Amino acid sequence: MKSSKKKLSPDDAELRKSVKPVICYPTDSLKSPNMNDYLIARKNLKKIDQIIIPPRDAKCFRVPKSHFFRIYCQNGPQVGDLNLWNEHNLNEKFYSGKTRALYGTHLSTNDRLWSSLPYLRPMATITHDTLDWYGFDDDGGSVHDVIGTRCDPYTEKILSNKEYHFCCHSNLIRALSNYKNISYKEAEIYIHDVLNVFMCTGFTKDTHQYFMKASPVRIGDYIEFFSEIDLLAGLSACPGGDCSLSHSSDDAVCYSLKVEIYECLNNDLKNWREPETSNYSGDHKN
Repeated sequence: MKSSKKKLSPDDAELRKSVKPVICYPTDSLKSPNMNDYLIARKNLKKIDQIIIPPRDAKCFRVPKSHFFRIYCQNGPQVGDLNLWNEHNLNEKFYSGKTRALYGTHLSTNDRLWSSLPYLRPMATITHDTLDWYGFDDDGGSVHDVIGTRCDPYTEKILSNKEYHFCCHSNLIRALSNYKNISYKEAEIYIHDVLNVFMCTGFTKDTHQYFMKASPVRIGDYIEFFSEIDLLAGLSACPGGDCSLSHSSDDAVCYSLKVEIYECLNNDLKNWREPETSNYSGDHKN
């Protein structure tokens, strides 16, 4: 956090600060998803699976490519931390930082979740979001962020000197360990920065610190994704509940989350193709 103390400024300080910003990653040339095909396909769906994520816990679940899955607010306001992997290669995982660089700090309908280097391709596309009306509030807050990394026991130990074992990081480790039948140590390598589903966050206007506030999610709200590749997903029901007060403790009221997985009926996605991984040569030459 930058110091609030005024420092002696150079004579041309205002000139230096007046330089206009430039978008780091213009997306004009980025191939857009064919949302019309997705909209048609989602009218003819059959539910094939349902998973309940208990409060302060996580589960992993498989979503085959060209399927839809929804994360529902089931019993009360609750945020979730989402990890995504290529089902066949856990090294290809969701890259929240690059997704943020392409679309911004918060995601909604039409945005895509990109995978890590060197693969760098869309893993999933957001096809529906009942909270897309929220936009940005007066505090600068919005929902579904790719800013926060996930609550974890290491940061909690540094800040409070307490050990708490039901942070989203730990929850996701246990879930992946159980699903893949690997040790916690092996699983932890693959846990990565998340999409904070339903979480309302932003940066304070004075200190520019990451903040959270009560999620606007209500029972029946959901966010829907189209799986661009065979996915293994991990979802944690955050111990912070609606994240209105705290996280990394048992203080908050928490609820379960529901996941529903759908297959497409008919042949509405006949023109869809699985995205290819990056075609960069990989030479890294001078």
